[in-house]
Amino acid sequence: MSDSTVTFIVLGVTVAVFVWDRLPVAIVAVGVAPQTVLAAYRVGDSPFNVLTPLMAYFPLIVIFAKRYRKDAGIGTVVSLMLPYAIVLSVLWILFFVVWYLIGIPLGPGAPVNT
Repeated sequence: MSDSTVTFIVLGVTVAVFVWDRLPVAIVAVGVAPQTVLAAYRVGDSPFNVLTPLMAYFPLIVIFAKRYRKDAGIGTVVSLMLPYAIVLSVLWILFFVVWYLIGIPLGPGAPVNT
């Protein structure tokens, strides 16, 4: 890997951490309820957790895949799970939008809107 590639990756990660760390605070400052921001984050985060090699069970899933298909690896597992993650993401977003529009509370004393 060249030095410029490493610099680009480090810069990209740094910017992402800076932006995504402050984005929920900015959304709350606009007037969206904190519990709604947290629910939206969970909706956006949960479907793709199965695709990240940082998931705790990812190595176990790869081992199970290798049991049934000897040439399976990380790419095989990600490519097999990607359609499910996309469909689940679309369904979660639709569910969240309907939930938000109906105005069902997210919990006791936690309305969707402030």
